[in-house]
Amino acid sequence: MKIAFFDTKEYDKELFEKYNKEYGYEFKFFETKLNHETAPLANGYDAVCVFVNDEVNKETIDCLVQNNVKLIALRCAGYNNVDIKYANEKICVVRVPEYSPYAVAEHAVALLLGLNRKLYKAYQRTKKYNFSLNGLLGFDINGKTVGVIGTGKIGKIFIKIMKGFGANVLAYDVYPDYDYAKQMQYDYVELDRLYKESDIISLHCPLTEATEHIINKDSIALMKNGVYIINTSRGKLIKTKDLIDALEKGEIGGLGLDVYEEEKNFFLNDMSNSYIRDQDLSTLLTMPNVFITSHQAFFTSEALNKIALDTLQNIKEVFEGKECKNEIKFI
Repeated sequence: MKIAFFDTKEYDKELFEKYNKEYGYEFKFFETKLNHETAPLANGYDAVCVFVNDEVNKETIDCLVQNNVKLIALRCAGYNNVDIKYANEKICVVRVPEYSPYAVAEHAVALLLGLNRKLYKAYQRTKKYNFSLNGLLGFDINGKTVGVIGTGKIGKIFIKIMKGFGANVLAYDVYPDYDYAKQMQYDYVELDRLYKESDIISLHCPLTEATEHIINKDSIALMKNGVYIINTSRGKLIKTKDLIDALEKGEIGGLGLDVYEEEKNFFLNDMSNSYIRDQDLSTLLTMPNVFITSHQAFFTSEALNKIALDTLQNIKEVFEGKECKNEIKFI
């Protein structure tokens, strides 16, 4: 069994090679991302293993099929970068639906706390022996209203943490879990009400046609002045230009991003010596009330180990002709 890995980093190689001792597959690791231009590199391989910013569109899928690749194994949960409908009858696609929802939920909380309590600014000051408190004023999360969009595993954990802080929680999901809502004492509401009443809004939903740009100038107009927005899900949930406009007008109190609308050429890569820049991203990085990390919410040892183990198990099940619970099928 030969597997071609795309968009790989050293930590990917280390963990997959570690667990491959139990499977005995042949690996080839490519640093380049998978797309229709790089897909021919998969010629001679039985499967490709891809990540969040690989482009698995119709052209890529056709090229993989022409090169006799039988499986696309996503080492992530989200699959908005894959044309699942087109792949449906052409090639098998599997994913890792759950690796560590705690990792992502906890990172969302870290972004919120870092923003609210001005931790980076305070750290930079104290390094210079400046112990002034001017400009470091935050607020209690206790008693605030937190709006959570998306109540899957990650959203539920984030809610549990917010309830631990003593926050009031409003939630929105197309598939509400009323039993969990009763257990954790929060309410499901329509989006307009969530926007209007929340002091903090955290996004934990997948990227679909319905959720693309769910945060835009119209939804921002409904929000409280000074609202905090956290996004650890997918960058395209937010329309960046509308966000920047609201930030420049002082309508948003704080913004915490682990993802960005046009991140694929930047995030997870060292661009410090490159002249390639994204104007909107550069604008956000200059703003004092914006905290950006580079798609690292998933990045814990627990999550990485589970990703490697589950991905290899998915591949094993598919090629042994067994039913794979993590196969993605277009319905």
